[in-house]
Amino acid sequence: MTMRPLEGVKVLDLSRVLAGPLSAMVLADLGANVIKVERPETGDGTRDWGVGFGPHESTYFHAFNRSKRSVTADLGSREGQALVRELARGADIVVENFLPGTLERFGLGYDDLRALNPALVYCAISGYDSAGPEAARAGYDLVLQGESGVMATNGEPGRPPLKFGLPVVDLFTGMYAAQGMLAALFSARQSGVGSRIDVALADCGLSLTSYYGLEAMLAKAEMPRYGNMHSSIVPYGVFEAEDGPFVLAAGTTAQYRKLCISILERSDLADDPRFASNLDRVRNRVALETALAAEFAQRSRDWLLGRLAELGLPSGRVAGLFEALDSERAAEMTVLHDIANKVPAPGFLPPWRLDGARPRAARPPLLGEHDDDIRARLWD
Repeated sequence: MTMRPLEGVKVLDLSRVLAGPLSAMVLADLGANVIKVERPETGDGTRDWGVGFGPHESTYFHAFNRSKRSVTADLGSREGQALVRELARGADIVVENFLPGTLERFGLGYDDLRALNPALVYCAISGYDSAGPEAARAGYDLVLQGESGVMATNGEPGRPPLKFGLPVVDLFTGMYAAQGMLAALFSARQSGVGSRIDVALADCGLSLTSYYGLEAMLAKAEMPRYGNMHSSIVPYGVFEAEDGPFVLAAGTTAQYRKLCISILERSDLADDPRFASNLDRVRNRVALETALAAEFAQRSRDWLLGRLAELGLPSGRVAGLFEALDSERAAEMTVLHDIANKVPAPGFLPPWRLDGARPRAARPPLLGEHDDDIRARLWD
């Protein structure tokens, strides 16, 4: 691959923490030239989150800021505002996630920057509808997981709602924002006219509920939680073998019958009218999952996974996080960066393969690492 798709695209990243920086990193992964503007001395707040391995280096910051350049500027100062205006004049995209109205007070809002650059794509990420009654509320993933119903989909039956282990609303918002910016950039390249994109965590959280949200709308009722099992497919979830957990995803009746007859030697379960179709199995899930659990508990995980693989039934080990990252499968995606030529730092490569190759990726920048270059040459 000789050229990345966004080679030559200039992105000004004024955002902090997660959703905004992630959206800009997606564009950097695809080849865009991304300049990240950070607060002097402290930088992005996530430089102090997660596990630290340098004065301003942390796992949290590194997860969402690879392949960018860093310049420090106080947006409340005339000098900082002037720098942002000059960068915006030559940018294709600006992304920010300040509270609505903040950048407008600094003369750096959409209308201000569009006057300098009519083709500019401007993405504003907020917690809530920037034109709605909650516009002044800051957006936090944990709060939005609760308010959007996402948390209510997660957890064990009969137990309270449970937050996801990762900040899924922030993560999805970042991806949605990147999609919107790419679409607006495509339009701007054709028309010469830019546009403003507004992306709210609250909207993205609602979208994240997907089919289960639609089921709640149809039922006009709260939906039950199923823990590691699927709400609409049985058997489909995490089961316990005699020596550890494994995942089984038997989504069709043919797969279910293979499981019962060829692996468990339980033709009675295959032929039981209570389990004849997936809808039947969902209605009678407690009885079926109890019977299957008893069978699985008598067999080793390796034996079960071997037989499941032989018959083409979707299944796999439940791995620990480090175990998964330390596996042969992950070897192409995990890397070690040198920070200032002295501190090794873990990182990921982009997940895409373009023409069979993974895009190049540079380590995240040190705080203000490119101050002199950017002030002297801007985008060059």
